[in-house]
Amino acid sequence: MRTGSEPTTARSALRARLWLSVWGLIWAIAGTAAFALAGRPGWAAACGVLWVIVTVDLAMILRHIRQGPHYQPGPDVPPYRPPENGGA
Repeated sequence: MRTGSEPTTARSALRARLWLSVWGLIWAIAGTAAFALAGRPGWAAACGVLWVIVTVDLAMILRHIRQGPHYQPGPDVPPYRPPENGGA
């Protein structure tokens, strides 16, 4: 059932984000190493920055997963109730 409050009460697919972040982390590490070995410091630095961003995102995802069903709902967790005051 749609309540109209979906944009403010949407839930993220954290397990999918987790695996996409792991995939991105692997590629960022590989890119950093490959470009460093190839003598391309600019691209190696860009991949290193991406590595840091993906690591921070991965830590945030793991934190939300560990916070429990409020952030990682299962089939037994009911949807959020719509706001009582009309969303304002």
